[in-house]
Amino acid sequence: MTNSILRLPAVKARTGLSRSTIYLRVGQGTFPMPISLGARAVGWIEREIEEYVAKLIERSRGTRDARP
Repeated sequence: MTNSILRLPAVKARTGLSRSTIYLRVGQGTFPMPISLGARAVGWIEREIEEYVAKLIERSRGTRDARP
């Protein structure tokens, strides 16, 4: 299986989070760590971002009361 690398604009679009929130959560250890792409460039592994979003959805839906 191959891993795609997402740059920050794509990560922001997929998660709905701002740049500052992404880096805050990276620092807190609650968001996937970026990987170095060079001296001044980072990216995120697409699969890890997809798993993060899936967990957010699961937590959000799991905490709500079931409604008819």
